[in-house]
Amino acid sequence: MNHLLGLNEKQKSAVLKTEGSLLILAGAGAGKTKTITHRILHLVKSGIKPTEILAITFTNKAAKEMRDRVFDLIEKDTELNLPLSFNERPFISTFHSLGVHIIRENAQKLGLTRNFTIFDRNDSRRAVKDAIVEISLDPKQYEPNIILSLISREKGNGKNLASFSENVGNDYMREIIMKVWTKYEISLQKEKALDFDDLLLKSAELLEKDKSIRMYYQNVWRYIHIDEYQDTNKVQYQLVRLITGDRKNICVVGDVDQNIYSWRGADIKNILSFERDFPGATIIVLEENYRSTQTILEVANHIIKKNRNRFEKNLFTKNSAGDQISLYEAYDENDEARFIAEKSTELIKNATNPSEIAVLYRANFQSRALEEAMLVREISYQVLGVKFFERKEVKDVLSFIRAALNRESLSDIQRIINIPPRGIGKVTIAKIFSGMLDQLSSAHAEKWRLFNLILDDIQKKSAIEKTSVLVKFVIKRTGLEELFKNGTEEDLERLENVRELATLATKYDFMPPHDGVAKLLEDAALATDQDEMIEDKPAVKLMTVHASKGLEFEYVFISGLEQDLFPHRAMESKSEKRDEEEERRLFYVAITRAKKKIYMSHASIRTIYGSKQVAVPSEFIFDIPEKHLMKEEVARIGGKVIYFDI
Repeated sequence: MNHLLGLNEKQKSAVLKTEGSLLILAGAGAGKTKTITHRILHLVKSGIKPTEILAITFTNKAAKEMRDRVFDLIEKDTELNLPLSFNERPFISTFHSLGVHIIRENAQKLGLTRNFTIFDRNDSRRAVKDAIVEISLDPKQYEPNIILSLISREKGNGKNLASFSENVGNDYMREIIMKVWTKYEISLQKEKALDFDDLLLKSAELLEKDKSIRMYYQNVWRYIHIDEYQDTNKVQYQLVRLITGDRKNICVVGDVDQNIYSWRGADIKNILSFERDFPGATIIVLEENYRSTQTILEVANHIIKKNRNRFEKNLFTKNSAGDQISLYEAYDENDEARFIAEKSTELIKNATNPSEIAVLYRANFQSRALEEAMLVREISYQVLGVKFFERKEVKDVLSFIRAALNRESLSDIQRIINIPPRGIGKVTIAKIFSGMLDQLSSAHAEKWRLFNLILDDIQKKSAIEKTSVLVKFVIKRTGLEELFKNGTEEDLERLENVRELATLATKYDFMPPHDGVAKLLEDAALATDQDEMIEDKPAVKLMTVHASKGLEFEYVFISGLEQDLFPHRAMESKSEKRDEEEERRLFYVAITRAKKKIYMSHASIRTIYGSKQVAVPSEFIFDIPEKHLMKEEVARIGGKVIYFDI
């Protein structure tokens, strides 16, 4: 079995265990993706049809990596000699893309069309804000983001509006949420749209209520793989159980020690209870790490062993011992940022690719000082979270396509009806949206007709043209190209962005036209921070620890290691003990991103909400064995700041 070469014994066991329930406890850097991909290859080589295999992960980046690896393994296997067409491949996607697939195939049962609109978070936030205003409340007092998060949390727990409304009682806040949610649902229904959470909730409800649909998918996907199982919430768990059915050919991969998303509904009990849910399940622990040095792993093991809610494991490696952990005590956040920028400069001068340097922080506000320090030293950097698909001009192009395919998408029509400017005022728009077209003046009726002609042309092109060709057509036909060409320097930058969208769209050109454009719109709506990380751009990466999950870098800076910042003390914490365990898991994730060396830092004084506060070093620092720590000190020679090890 040539496909087993290069696997360690534990990985081989996981690959060969094809029937029944399997839990793979994979430590950080233990080769879980390699194990899953080779397991899928083994299933195909054992006679299982590729289309009978389902693999689900959480991010588009992880799904793409797994998809590319699996397809490459299958197509290059000389024994198989099995070139895969688009419709003959294993189904590998994120949970949300799986939801889109199920809903699109059963759209009519939900009162939707196949071209239903997916609200991204900004769309949802706007609709919730409108709902708050509609029930005569102040959005400044009732923050739309918070209300949306609470609705999202309920949907993640498998509750729809009806089930939530049953338990409102005399709770004032729950009553407010119910009223906003009701208006929000009306907006979604009016536009034939679903939000992020609906993609999972509606899929699970569909499978639960309709036995024929449930049996269909159970027969389609006979072998199921779930990556990052520790991050599943209740509705994802339900979806997995419904698709698995009685066959129970399910393989889940996860690591309790990397469960860091309880705040968005991830339930650690899902992985801890796997043996109860699937009696007779096989458990295989992957402990050999291929990423980090011995020093990094010893520190990680030492940190995480304090947690009680976990499966026992001990990461080890055949790699060298490597460098000690560097620790710098800064005066304030600006001094800390200066240290990080200077060390980054030093690493880059010593031939380190800037992309292999990551600066991690607990809270987003910490990036300001870091960015300033990078700018001063002219270090190329990239902050995860500045999303390409959220740029106005990019959203405008996508809105033209969405509106052309779904004329009931009123939010998209409202967004683009005056782009470029057409002289259609608020009163006219109100009449159009109210269906009072007969009350429009002849001039406004003509403008509305010409606007619809644009949408008609886009709709026709979407049925026959490749996705990239369609995007280019939209840019030209709508007048955006002409508008940006003759505009300011900023407009020219916008033109570059929409042209970049056309370039990006080429990756969907191999698909049939309708499918290609649907996938582009889906990916745009479901894009995450990690999807925005340009891997070939030589830039230092700045991100929260949460955003770093699943990534790896040669050099990692962990900043802001102070009590109440990291570990963070959340006011709304249900349990101090649980809070502490999750914060320790988060620190563990930060440590295990590094391949070669870690730099840690903390400040004596930190400005928070405009006031300077004395900061206490994080308890996590004191959990690190002294032999693995090396203090960095600062000296000033001839006005130049020099950092050195002691």
